[in-house]
Amino acid sequence: MKRRLRVQYLFIFIGALLILPLLMVATLVKTNLNDVIVEEPDYVPQEVNNHYLPVVNTVIKAINPYTDAGVSIKKTYYDYKATEESQINSILLHENTYMQNTGIDYVSENVFDVVAILEGTVVNVKEDELLGKMVEIKHNNGDISIYQSLGDIKVKKGDIITQGQIIGTSGTNELEKDLGNHLHFEIYKNGQSINPENYLNKEVTSEKGN
Repeated sequence: MKRRLRVQYLFIFIGALLILPLLMVATLVKTNLNDVIVEEPDYVPQEVNNHYLPVVNTVIKAINPYTDAGVSIKKTYYDYKATEESQINSILLHENTYMQNTGIDYVSENVFDVVAILEGTVVNVKEDELLGKMVEIKHNNGDISIYQSLGDIKVKKGDIITQGQIIGTSGTNELEKDLGNHLHFEIYKNGQSINPENYLNKEVTSEKGN
């Protein structure tokens, strides 16, 4: 019996010798970890910077439908609120019939390039007996620009047009033949003609229907 107890004590003593070093190592590791000071980084990762960069909206402005410096306005848009002199200058006469001008007529001694005022899609290309050759472009904001009295046409229906792209050249038509070489230009917003002078070179909304 005594011998059996001695063996048990021996095993307990050996086990204690094995466990004691492990406990000491664990205590030292825990102490070292507690002494470590974690410093906050003084920089923000590039991924975070990029994620929170503010969005910059691009300002879109409608440009003139021509680039030639020699082009000038011959007839203006008929505005009910305009002066009498301005209204007289915006009246068209054809076969003894007076009509209110729904656009602007640009003239020049020389044939000039006609360009798109905004990007968009060509929705109509045709030749009218009175209005001459014409191109109609629907822009990304839903507005429509119409270019009449063209000489040559360089686009076709369905073409995707960029702002400033040449769509044709100035020419003549029967309705305003007294103007000679010119471009008749119109803008429609929500189905209604508007004064191009209040639209061109102004910021244009990119949201359809506004």
